[in-house]
Amino acid sequence: MEATQLAVLQRKTIRTLTLGQVLSGFGLGSTLSIGALLAAELSGSESWSGSAATFSTLGAAFAAIPLARLAYKHGRRVALASGAAIAITGATLVITAAGIRFFPLLLVALFLMGAGSAVGLQARFAATDLPDQGKAGRDLSLVVWATTLGAVIGPNLFGPGEVIGNALGLPTMTGPFMITITAQLLASSVFFFGLKPDPLKTAQSLAKASSGPRPKVSLKTAFDTLKAYPRAAYAIAAISLGHMVMVAVMSMTPVHMKHDGATLAIVGFVISIHIAGMYAFSPIFGWLADKLGQIQTVLIGQAIYIASLVISATAGHNHNQVTLGLFLLGLGWSATTVSGSALLTSTLPPAQKTDVQGLSDSSMQLSGAFGGAIAGTILAAIAFEGLNYVTLIPVAVILLLSGYNLLKK
Repeated sequence: MEATQLAVLQRKTIRTLTLGQVLSGFGLGSTLSIGALLAAELSGSESWSGSAATFSTLGAAFAAIPLARLAYKHGRRVALASGAAIAITGATLVITAAGIRFFPLLLVALFLMGAGSAVGLQARFAATDLPDQGKAGRDLSLVVWATTLGAVIGPNLFGPGEVIGNALGLPTMTGPFMITITAQLLASSVFFFGLKPDPLKTAQSLAKASSGPRPKVSLKTAFDTLKAYPRAAYAIAAISLGHMVMVAVMSMTPVHMKHDGATLAIVGFVISIHIAGMYAFSPIFGWLADKLGQIQTVLIGQAIYIASLVISATAGHNHNQVTLGLFLLGLGWSATTVSGSALLTSTLPPAQKTDVQGLSDSSMQLSGAFGGAIAGTILAAIAFEGLNYVTLIPVAVILLLSGYNLLKK
C-alpha cells in the first residue's frame, strides 16, 4: 500500500474512532454515577456504593487483554464492536437487576459494563496501528479528546433518561441505561462497519510482508517483549502509576468536599472541571509528545501533578482552590497518559503491539482500582491533605524512571 493510500486510510480511521468514542462516552458517562446509587439501594447500605466503580474498573481490567487478543486475531473492528456488545449486555442486566432487586446481579452487570471502558482505551491505540509518520501523539490524543463530549454531556442525560424509563415502565433510576444501550449499539455499528479496511489488519499485512509470520501472543510473550523493549516497560509504569495518582485523589475529593459542607451541585461542577482537564486538552499534549518528546511530556505531566497535589493539600476549606487542584490533576493525567501511550506504541514492532497494549490497559485499570481502594483508608488516617502528599510518592517514582530513561538515550 502506497504512502498516499495509508494517509487516506489513517484519516478515515481517526474519523471513525472519534465518532465511536463520542457515542460510547454518551452511553457510559450517563450511567456510572447512577450505578453507585443503585448499588446503595439494592444492597441496603451506602457502604456498597463504591462497589459500582470498583466492579466497573475491574471489568475494564479483565476485558483489556482478551479484547487485545481478539484484535490481534480478527482486527480492531471486531474487538471494539465486541467490547461495545459486552457493555450492552451489562446495561441490560443492570435494568434486570433493578427490576428483580438482586444486588449480586448488579455487580456482574457493572463488571460487564467495564468492557465499554476497555473499548475506549483500546480505541486510542487503534489510532496508531498504521505505520507511524511522526504523528502518533497527535492521532492518539484526538481519539482521547473525543471522550470529552460524551463524558461531560453524559451526566446531563439523567433527566431525559428517567423520562424514557418512566415511559417504558422501567424500574426507578434505570431509564438512563436505555441511553447506554442505544449509544453502545450505535458505537458498535460505527466500529464494525466504519473500520474498513481494518487498520490493524492492514498494519499486520505490511509487517508480514517485510518480516515474516506473526509471533504467538500470550501473557508470557508480552512480558518477554517488555524485557526486550525496556522503554515500553517504562511507558506502562508511567501510565499505570499516573492513573493510580489520579484515581486516588479524584475518588476522595467528593467525600472531602461533602464533609466540608459543599453541596452536590458544587461537587458535580468540580468533577466536571476535572473531566474537562483529563480530555479536553489532550491534543496539546499529543502535539508536545510529537514535537518535544514523549518522555519530556511525561515529565511535564509530573510537574503538573506536583502543582495539583500541593494546591489541593493546602486548600483547607477553600473550594475554589480544590477545584483548581482537581483541574490540574486532570491535566497531569492527560499529559502522562497521552505521551506514555504514544511512547508505548512507537517503541514496539507491529507484531508485538496489541499483546503489550492489552497488558498496559489491564495494568492501568488495576492500578486505578488499587489507588481508589487504598485512598479511603489514607483519607481516614491522615485526611485529604495527607492523601495528596502521599500520592507524591508514585509521582517521584515516575520522575526517577523518566530521568533514567532520558539518560539512556
